[in-house]
Amino acid sequence: MAGPHENLEHAEHAEHAAHHNKGIALLIAVIALFLAFSETLGKSAQTNAISANVEASNLWAFFQAKTIRMTTVGTAAEALEIDLAGVSDPAAQQRMAQRIEAWKKTAARYNDEPETGEGRKQLVARAKDAEHKRDTAMARYHHYEVASAAFQIGIVLASATIITGMMALAWLAGGLAVVGLIFTGIGLFVPHAVHLM
Repeated sequence: MAGPHENLEHAEHAEHAAHHNKGIALLIAVIALFLAFSETLGKSAQTNAISANVEASNLWAFFQAKTIRMTTVGTAAEALEIDLAGVSDPAAQQRMAQRIEAWKKTAARYNDEPETGEGRKQLVARAKDAEHKRDTAMARYHHYEVASAAFQIGIVLASATIITGMMALAWLAGGLAVVGLIFTGIGLFVPHAVHLM
């Protein structure tokens, strides 16, 4: 039979354990909040990377189509110039010269069309910009993934603290949360500062 002193000691121990567990539960909740942010940011970055990759692929395909058209029209103009030398009829020569000039203008327009942004020069710049956006989004995604892993491991360690009572696990969980926050910050603000993949 326990005496009043032992009952008081058990009550104090139970109160201390409850207070301790509340602190660990709060730590888990905060780390879970950070995890939700990093997961959301990671999914957004992954979606942006896919969209930018599709855009870059489409622009490079358009560039290739413009190159083929430019080459075809240029080759036709060169062939007609050769044929022009063998034509003696002035009216036919004039029509051929006009056609050659029109094809050369078309080829030049396929190469450089700043007013529409659809010349080969503009398409290269747009495709490279889309590739840069893709690479930045992927860098962000990788940092958010590392942050998410740190948060998840932190949650597991903090949960283990409740079962084992080993406060070192809670401190390790807090440290992992800080690591996760650092990688989330890198992903947000300087995604190319640390190269992971």
